[in-house]
This record gives sequence, C-alpha cells and structure tokens, in this order.
Amino acid sequence: MGAVMLQGTGSDVGKSVLVAGLCRALANRGLTVRPFKPQNMSNNAAVTVDGGEIGRAQALQAMACRVEPHTDMNPVLLKPQADRTSQLVVHGKVRGTLGAGNFREGRGALLTEVMESYRRLRAQCDVVVVEGAGSPAEINLRAGDIANMGFARAAQVPVVLVGDIDRGGVIAAVVGTRAVIDPADAAMIRGFVINKFRGDPALFEDGYRQIEDLSGWRGFGVVPWLRATVRLPSEDAVILEKRADRGEGRVVVACPILPRISNFDDLDPLKLEPGIELVMVPPGQPIPAEAALVVIAGSKATVADMAALRAEGWDVDILAHRRRGGAVLGLCGGYQMLGRRIDDPDGIEGPPGAIEGLGLLDLETRLAGSKALRQVVGHALDAGFTGYEMHMGETTGADRARPFARFDDGREDGAISADGRVLGTYVHGLLASADLRRALLGRIGVEGAGVDYQADVDAALDDIAAELERHVDVPALIALAREAGEPTS
Repeated sequence: MGAVMLQGTGSDVGKSVLVAGLCRALANRGLTVRPFKPQNMSNNAAVTVDGGEIGRAQALQAMACRVEPHTDMNPVLLKPQADRTSQLVVHGKVRGTLGAGNFREGRGALLTEVMESYRRLRAQCDVVVVEGAGSPAEINLRAGDIANMGFARAAQVPVVLVGDIDRGGVIAAVVGTRAVIDPADAAMIRGFVINKFRGDPALFEDGYRQIEDLSGWRGFGVVPWLRATVRLPSEDAVILEKRADRGEGRVVVACPILPRISNFDDLDPLKLEPGIELVMVPPGQPIPAEAALVVIAGSKATVADMAALRAEGWDVDILAHRRRGGAVLGLCGGYQMLGRRIDDPDGIEGPPGAIEGLGLLDLETRLAGSKALRQVVGHALDAGFTGYEMHMGETTGADRARPFARFDDGREDGAISADGRVLGTYVHGLLASADLRRALLGRIGVEGAGVDYQADVDAALDDIAAELERHVDVPALIALAREAGEPTS
C-alpha cells in the first residue's frame, strides 16, 4: 500500500507514542504494518530477533504491529557515550564512533543503507509507519539529513507534522516550521496533528482552523493527553525527570541517574507494584537512606559513570546502605560497577583506562572483544525469565561461583554475594517476569502483585489505538499512505 511519516515540531512532542498507537490501530484494522525510524539517538535499546540492537521505541512499535523487532526497523542507532561522541550502530551492529567533527559526513553516507532497510520493510507489509527524529525545522542540520526530510524526499513518503500543545506555542511551532523549511521539503508535509491536549478540544477549534489557514496544511485531529502512555516502556532521559514522584507507605527502590544511564526501562515493571515506590535519584541528591533496594542500571560508558557515581558521593551512600543490610542489584554496567575493578585497556567506551568499582562483589571486568547481543531464557532466584544480553566485556572472579542466572542453553550469568543481598547480572528485561519480580521483591519484604507486564503494555497500546481512532482521521492517514511514491535513492 505505501507509507506515512510522522515528524515533529520538536523533540519529545510524542512522535514515538503516536507511531506506536497508529501501528496498533492499523493492525487492529487487519492491515500488516511495520514501524521504521531511519535514525534514532538513544541509550535505551532492545535486542532483535536477528541478533542486533535497535532503539527501544522501535521494539515497542514492533510489538504494536504484533511482530518481532528487526534491525531493519531502525537501521541507524546513535548511542551517546560522551558529550561529543556517540557509538554508531548500523543494521544492529557497532560500526564505530561519530564525533562532532565527523557527524554530518558520517550520517549522510548512511542513506543508502537506510533505504535498503526501508525497501525490505515496505515489501513485507501493507503500511510502513515512519518516525522522524527531532524536527525538520532544525534547518542547520538539513545537509546530510537522513532522519527527517532527507529520508522523506528520498523515499517519497508523505509527512504529517506533530505539534505538542502542552508545551505552549503550538500555532507558532507548526506555522513556523512551514516558514523556515525549504519549499520542496514543505511540499512533503500533507497535514498536522495536535498532540497532548488537556481539556475540551472544542476550545481549540479556532486555533486549529488558524493553523490550517496559515500553513496551508489540513489537520488530521487533536489527540488528548494519553494517560496510558505512562504504562509504556521509557525511551529517554526526558521521561526520567517525570518519574521522580514520591508515594506514601511504600517500600523505596532507588536508582541513581548516572550521566550515561542506559536501558533504564528495565525498571518500568516496578510501576505495576503497589507496594513499591521507584525513586530515580537525580544528580545532587543523596540516595534515600530509607531505600530497601538500590538498583544500579545499565551504562553506555561504565568507567565514566563509575567515576560520576563516586563524584556524586553515591558510592558512600550505597556502601552505607549495604552496611545497614540493604539489598543492591546491578544490571549490566551496574553489575560491572559492583566488582572491584573495571579495565578498558583498548578505549572501547572512551579513553583507555581503569577504575576501582564498589567492591561489593569479588569480581573484575575487562572491556574487550565483540559485543554480546542475544535473547536469553533461563532461571534466576528459582523463577523463570526471558530477557536479552547487550554488553561488552567479560567479568570474572570468585563470586561467579554463585551465579545469578542459569540459561536454558547451559550458560551461567552474574553473581550473588555470600549473604544473598548483592546481586548482579548482564541480563536486561528480567523484571518483566512476574515470578522473578516477585522473588526479588520478596528479598526486601514486599509481596509482588504478580501483574503480567507485557500484557499490561499490550493493553496500553490498545487503549492508545482506541483514542487515536476517536480523535484522529485514521482513514485519511491510510489514504495518505497510499500516495507514497517509489524511492528515488
């Protein structure tokens, strides 16, 4: 049939959620659908069925389509390692590093591979729903662009612009986009959607018509504030800032927000537990003394984040927590930090070097070799789980004699301290298992609710799709997708 692309007036306007909701709405109409994001920048990633990695949002969108995630759905992934450099992942595999000096040149050269993935997806389905990145109004980034109009024009995919009314200035954001972009780019935009509206949409009717008159684009609908969004996996650091609410009478699980924290959506299933208050601890704040469990999440730059943890004084907080009998869980990079030492002799994550860890487990990690990317099934804490590995390096030491997990293929993973209060593993996605979540929480005196996390996310996608069907002209978007032309690149 074709394709349609959602671009935004800025970052965090809700493109990822709208793409996921539209994918589910189209799938519920009986269409075969695939998500696609030419270029993503995120340290939250997922392992695909073909043994690569893609942005976490595209894995969620694949779930919305009721298909397995594949590397073609996000052919270019940039994973920030430092303020000026990002790891470059192409078709699911690490290809090197892009810095401020070679970013545009390196990015533009990837358009051919982006188009290869797009063509493969389009051949598999009725509709490809494409997500842009950032905003086409960032005209300073237009040269070499593969994420927004550079892709749309090469693929001949019609665009719908998403504006966020909750942040204010949405009329200027939509109309201003028309004013600053190249006329040939503007011709690719066929309409707009207003997102995150609170209250009665009738109050915005005049503004809606004014956007249509001033931009020359038609409106496809006004989407209300989607409450079901909080039940979806987190994608980026913007969400972290919105999850620091405190509750009353619940057991605290605390996670420090390190500069290169990654895959922190591992903690999202804890939101289903009424007895748990998840506290994401921002820089400058101590880890709560009342925490029963401290979780150190994954990291894109483990050595640098270990140094940051120490600079914040969080190492003192964690060691004091441990002396009080508190439990500690390290996930992937967090697991490496639990050991005595982390070595990066080849500079895989940054400048070559080494750093002392927390010393809570008798382990050492050497960052070397190829990246482990695999989906896994196994048992841990006497409970079954499914998850995935996504890490560099090898961890060895005496505490590996008490593995955290045993996989069905016979391998062992992670380590547990002699008293069972410090646990570390390379596996992501563990807490999605209700049985394993219950077993872990039992160690801090909390009875898990046993809610099926994947089923809850799936139900949230249906709820969002139903809202889009009520408030967006979905048949018109389907008709627009049919207008997609044949790629020119």
